[in-house]
Amino acid sequence: MKTKTILMLALFCAVPVSAASAPKPPKPAAPVRVYGVKTALVAPYSGIITPAAAEFIKDAVEKVNIPGGADLLVIALDTPGGLDTSMREIIKDILASKKPVVVYVSPQGARAASAGVFISMASPLVAMAPGTNIGAAHPVMIGAMPSGLGDKDGGKKDPMEAKVLNDASAYMKSITQKTGRNVDWAVNAVTKSLSIPAEEAVKLGVADFVAADLNELFVKANGFKAGEFGTLSVSGPSVEYFRETRRQKFLATITDPNIAMILMSLGAAGLFIELYNPGLVLPGVVGAMSLIMAFYSFQTLSANFAGVALIMLGFVFFIVEIKVVSYGLLTLGGAVSILLGALMLFNQPSMGGLSVSMTMVLSSIIGLVAVVAALAYIVLLAQLRKVVTGIESLKDKKGLAKSPLTPNGTVLVAGELWEAESVSGDIPAGARIEVTAVEGFKVRVRHVK
Repeated sequence: MKTKTILMLALFCAVPVSAASAPKPPKPAAPVRVYGVKTALVAPYSGIITPAAAEFIKDAVEKVNIPGGADLLVIALDTPGGLDTSMREIIKDILASKKPVVVYVSPQGARAASAGVFISMASPLVAMAPGTNIGAAHPVMIGAMPSGLGDKDGGKKDPMEAKVLNDASAYMKSITQKTGRNVDWAVNAVTKSLSIPAEEAVKLGVADFVAADLNELFVKANGFKAGEFGTLSVSGPSVEYFRETRRQKFLATITDPNIAMILMSLGAAGLFIELYNPGLVLPGVVGAMSLIMAFYSFQTLSANFAGVALIMLGFVFFIVEIKVVSYGLLTLGGAVSILLGALMLFNQPSMGGLSVSMTMVLSSIIGLVAVVAALAYIVLLAQLRKVVTGIESLKDKKGLAKSPLTPNGTVLVAGELWEAESVSGDIPAGARIEVTAVEGFKVRVRHVK
């Protein structure tokens, strides 16, 4: 009986052990998500990343995301960099897109530098044309000296520059972690300004492949896994191009620090000329329009308004120089004020590509000084010129004595009778006289033969 009980207990205990050791059935493989691409929208952009560029790319992203829009957006990018704020707006739009966005660094010889690196890293697919490069994403302050130049404390970074650099590094890291790209290289592109050609970018996992043209891009994109969108199925898609509007091209042109300086100088020169000679109209109109466009550029570029105030103060000095003879002191003060204002004009972080050329600043100042000097010279000549109208114009003119001057009498000069006083003794009536001076409404004359 005991033996039977022991055998039953052993059998009972062995059942769960054998059940636990039994192999589990394999889980079914997750279905591969295929994203079909039948249509593609290509948005070429070449230039500095400015608010106009951000608006253009935002419009392109919205166009593919509307119902019935293209299945794929290709941004054909060629940029030296641009404004940090505009770059971040573009990245937000790319990451928020419900359809895949491809960054294609093209054409051959193009680059994706500074802000272009960040934009590329935010894309689920990056292609590069042969002969292109990507990198050098170190942030700078517009108009400031690069890091390591002009430091007086052994190369120690400025606190603001270090703050901007750390923020850019963290932003780059977050982007590359999301898109699964080479985080280390991307961070070094920010901190050490690394730059690499297309072939090396593919080897390091910075770009996905090299494509000579759009056809090759679509061929190589077929079967490529584009992050959350799944595996792309691309087979000869129809292509539509999305171009910048004329307005966007115009705004992209004037939102450049150098163009803004030119517009400011042109506007000031026009107003100087109009103030000197009211009624010319054209210089005043052109000057006012140029100043308004310059102020728009300054606002777009987040200009330091202390710099703008110094520049305007310099213009005031120039205007006063035309009215007041200061022997050049006001002109010198105006030139110094404009130079200081230009140096502190821009304080917004930039991802490269945007800078104020010192040559342009000096050329603008020299041009303005030349205009003011020319106007001041004209004013001086006008003040030294002999008066040709009014009673003051009678000086040195000749006439006739209408009555004897003993020494006072009446003379006929310039067809009018004037009270006169002789300075050369008595003058008989009918004698020729010459005006030597004008005092109020009375002239002094002398006898001439």
